[in-house]
Amino acid sequence: MSLAKGIAFVAHRGQVDRVGAEYIDHPGRVAERFDPLTDSVSAAAGWLHDVLEDTSVTVQELLEAGVLPEIVEVVQLITRTPDVADDEYFARIRRHPVARRVKIADIDDNSAPWRVRRLGYEEQVRLAEKYRHAREALDGE
Repeated sequence: MSLAKGIAFVAHRGQVDRVGAEYIDHPGRVAERFDPLTDSVSAAAGWLHDVLEDTSVTVQELLEAGVLPEIVEVVQLITRTPDVADDEYFARIRRHPVARRVKIADIDDNSAPWRVRRLGYEEQVRLAEKYRHAREALDGE
C-alpha cells in the first residue's frame, strides 16, 4: 500500500481539485475507506484510482514499479477512456467487486456535501446528475 501511496503522491504533485485544494487529498480519502490490512487491494487502488486518467503514468509503469497486477486491473477498470461508452464503463466496474467498491468510494467522496457546497450552483446541479447516474449504473441494469 505504501508503494501505491508514494506513486499517487508523485503522480498528482502540484494538482489541485475543483475548489483549489490539494488533489492528493481525494485519493487519500478514497483509500482510507478500506482497511489496508484486510483489504489492501482496494486501499491501494483507492490511492491509484485517478493516476492513469489524470496523470502521465501508464499501466506499464505501474507494473514495472511493482504494483500488483490485480491492483492495476482495478485501476484500469475505473479509468475512463474515450473509446468506452458510459454504459459499458459502468457494466465493467459493476462486474468486478473490488472496482465497484472503489468507484463507489470515489463517487461518495466526490459528491460529499462538504465538497459540493463549495462549488457554484450550476456545477452542483451538473455533478448531482452525473453522480446519480453513476450510482444507478453501478447498482444494476
